[in-house]
Amino acid sequence: MPGASDPEQPPGSALGRRRAPTITIDTTAVNTNHDAEMPPEPRPLANSSLSPASSQEDALSPTTIVEPPGGLSPGAQQRADPHADMPLDSRPTSPHNISSPVLPRASDGGAAFLSVPSNHMRPRQNSTDSQEVSARSISSQDETTMVASSHTQVNKFKVSGNDKIMKDQKALTPDAGTEGDFDVPDNPFAFSPGQLNKMFNPKSLAAFYKLGGLRGLEKGLRTDRKAGLSPDETHLTGHVTFEEVATKSPVENMAEPKKEPKVETIAHASTIESAPSENTAFADRLRVFRDNRLPPKKGKTFLQLVLATYNDNVLILLSVAAVVSLAVGLYQTFDGEHRDGEPKVDWVEGVAIVVAIAIVVIVGSLNDYSKERRFVKLNKKKQDRNVRVVRRGRTTEISVYDIMAGDVVHLEPGDLVPADGVLIDGFNVKCDESQTTGESDIIRKRPADEVFAAIQDHESLKKMDPFIQSGARIMEGVGTYLVTSTGTYSTYGRTLMALNEDPEMTPLQVKLNVVATWIAKLGSAVGLLLFIVLFIQFLVRLPRLTDSSPAQKGRMFINLFIMVVTIVVVAVPEGLPLAVTLALAFATTRMLKDANLVRHLKACEVMGNATTICSDKTGTLTQNKMQIVSATVGTSLQFGGARPASRDDDAATPVDTGADITAVEFASMLSAPVKELLVKSIALNSTAFEGQVDGENTFIGSKTETALLLFAREYLAMGSVSEERDNATTLQIVPFDSGRKSMGIVVGLPEGRARLYVKGASEIILGQCTQILRDAAVDNSVAALSQSNTETVKHMIESYAMRSLRTIGICYRDFDAWPPKEARNGDGGKNDVEFADMFGNMCFIGIVGIQDPLREGVYDSVKLCQQAGVVVRMVTGDNKLTAQAIAKECGILQPNSVVMEGPEFRNLSKLQQEELIPTLHVLARSSPEDKRILVKRLKDKGETVAVTGDGTNDAPALKMADVGFSMGITGTEVAKEASAIILMDDNFSSIVKALKWGRAVNDAVKRFLQFQLTVNITAVVLTFVTAVSNQQETAVLTAVQLLTAC
Repeated sequence: MPGASDPEQPPGSALGRRRAPTITIDTTAVNTNHDAEMPPEPRPLANSSLSPASSQEDALSPTTIVEPPGGLSPGAQQRADPHADMPLDSRPTSPHNISSPVLPRASDGGAAFLSVPSNHMRPRQNSTDSQEVSARSISSQDETTMVASSHTQVNKFKVSGNDKIMKDQKALTPDAGTEGDFDVPDNPFAFSPGQLNKMFNPKSLAAFYKLGGLRGLEKGLRTDRKAGLSPDETHLTGHVTFEEVATKSPVENMAEPKKEPKVETIAHASTIESAPSENTAFADRLRVFRDNRLPPKKGKTFLQLVLATYNDNVLILLSVAAVVSLAVGLYQTFDGEHRDGEPKVDWVEGVAIVVAIAIVVIVGSLNDYSKERRFVKLNKKKQDRNVRVVRRGRTTEISVYDIMAGDVVHLEPGDLVPADGVLIDGFNVKCDESQTTGESDIIRKRPADEVFAAIQDHESLKKMDPFIQSGARIMEGVGTYLVTSTGTYSTYGRTLMALNEDPEMTPLQVKLNVVATWIAKLGSAVGLLLFIVLFIQFLVRLPRLTDSSPAQKGRMFINLFIMVVTIVVVAVPEGLPLAVTLALAFATTRMLKDANLVRHLKACEVMGNATTICSDKTGTLTQNKMQIVSATVGTSLQFGGARPASRDDDAATPVDTGADITAVEFASMLSAPVKELLVKSIALNSTAFEGQVDGENTFIGSKTETALLLFAREYLAMGSVSEERDNATTLQIVPFDSGRKSMGIVVGLPEGRARLYVKGASEIILGQCTQILRDAAVDNSVAALSQSNTETVKHMIESYAMRSLRTIGICYRDFDAWPPKEARNGDGGKNDVEFADMFGNMCFIGIVGIQDPLREGVYDSVKLCQQAGVVVRMVTGDNKLTAQAIAKECGILQPNSVVMEGPEFRNLSKLQQEELIPTLHVLARSSPEDKRILVKRLKDKGETVAVTGDGTNDAPALKMADVGFSMGITGTEVAKEASAIILMDDNFSSIVKALKWGRAVNDAVKRFLQFQLTVNITAVVLTFVTAVSNQQETAVLTAVQLLTAC
């Protein structure tokens, strides 16, 4: 075995200093064949952007936490980043700058070396296996170096490796019937849609590897993982070949000499001037990969609807009788005997019956045609939504239909994945793929570069899943992914194409079908009885009809038969279900104009029977136009109004809230370190981003976060949010959760230290703090949080709440090292820490009071509901005093109303909850589980419940409710999928309009049912009695009259 050497660092090295010793062993002693089969080219990790998170099962993966010898300085990291020299407009604008923990290999100068992780980066596991350093192979141009573990044993798995995946020659072979997807003429991209589809259905790491991993996909799709697509792209110049970007098997690498890629073939999104008629955005991309639209379901033609309407046994039987009657009538008209002066019009009755049948069929078909057209428009509106993508380095919102292959799309909890792709980077991204794969487990996703490196390093691929499948739901984490397949080429698109189900039957339609079936049976029995009676009479009279010709006798029997069949036709109320469908089609169209997008037809009619509405506060009862009007930093510096801190205004001691200080004066009094601390905590711990709305630069995202960002920009001299985030090193992100009512972010500090910023419900934040800023006007020094300080802050919170202000608390905590030694690993891996373990011993920065005015007309809408017998309840996450103040303004509170907090309600027994519910009108500080329990108890008492929700965790309550309303503006895609109606304007008044339309539909159907049954039953009884009692066996109503009337 050759000895270790200590060569000097090559001059071209990015590190610019001597490298750590390179340890080399004779690889022939391990596996002679393995050397020959390793690819000679370096691993494509130059553009790696990996998540630092990895699960404990994969804690030994060197690609997860590899550091350069001695660590990289921030400056060195920036030099190693290929995007570091890009202008700020083109740099990544993800809400969080995610640094790659993998050392770029582009500047290694062809030398292989061993990078030894520092001690603090070792996995914290109880097993002694966590202290091992697994064997790995490092390829560099013309040599392969094998490194033994600390136990001088070579990992047997890595020796055998992932050869099956790397050498799979059938990974990109077309499946039967999909050959056309692989053949694209004049393709400027390296891949065809068929090749990209091979990564999915089923998931294939072999296809992913063959396509070159993320680096190959990025290059082959002519996009950029940081800057995304260019909005100016039209027609692309040059071509990128598959061979230039795809990963070759070791055998292919050995056999083929290297070729220098042509410069023109790797240009990204270049455009050429073309005629205006041809200057379509993304013209080549649309031609090859299509957009994210699915072809509309081919509707039935009018002729098909006519045939479907006519395809009824009774109508066919009546038609046969009408044709026979017409034939006999024509015979009598032209060949029969007629008395003098008697008109020769015996054919009229047969023609009249045919015309009546035609009218019934055509009218029914026109109604069906109109109904289908309405539902097509409704479905098109229902499926459209906005998604966040990166275009030219800027985050922007576009329609889900406009997503292209090569787009970089943001992922957040509650999102419904719009297209297939692979994860670029992220923090603890977890997906529910039950709708696409049938697997009920929540699957954690790994960055594509991390998975590709694991394949090349022959590591275990257990739980290595980089695939983001369309139709999946993002349950946790944030990140970005590269779109590879859209529309009909995507997994979910093909599933939807295969389904294309018709609208479901509503409960009222089902009930009316049962009624119609029973009436049809009764009508058939009456018709059969009438036929038996009239036929017996006809047989009795037949011997006495000596003066009648055979044609006349046949005509008498035909008339008898037509009368019986007509009674059956009239007795069957086929119009009942159709009446409901037409009423619903009309109502849903009109409801859309009233900002109610009906996803399930039954919701429209069920809403008419609603007896209670459980409504959110923010954005539903209020305007969701938030503005910071009060704030407190520490305890010594405040601005805003003064109000007593107790509910008893007379007895309470007013709290000095700085009533005479304006926001400008408040900001000027803050010391520079505290101002910087506030800016960092607001800008970094946020998912809102800079964008344009109606041509005006503003922030897009949560209204609470945009209010904080606007305040920081206007009063705290905050610069560009993207710059603030780019200049920070994000170590972990904790997305907002309605259960814990807080969110946080961990960022790196100099000398390996870290800082956690948290914001959330003020009482919860205060409860986790042990320190507080000493004097914000002097510096950012801290002091112990005394009981007096705690009481002062609590009084301030109560003061804000009694003024109907939302209170948000802000705090931070510093760590000497990350991750903390005493903390447990989270789901994200060794660098991911359980939030409960780090959320404690915090330093309290301050609270802000956010004003959210009541929506206009909400008070009147609540009163209308109460007058209509519908009880309105408020279920909110705000504190008890804020909720009570808003409920009083809305008119929800009654003299006997009970206001309770969620934890208190949750801890009551089932019997106590049921006894309390009739007077429980406000549930504050409630979690989604509290909302679900409330809905369950109301339904147990026989109530018809309507519920509003906007978060992912609200889905169980929305599903359980009789009618679930999701928010069209602030709601997550998961909440929208779980709801029956989407409120396009998030307005409570729209719920009242839905209630009106529901009652209108029910009332219209009741009236139609009364009319239809009255007419039909009267006509059948009258016809039966008169036909039986008349000696000529003729009824008072003819067949034509019956068909016309009924």
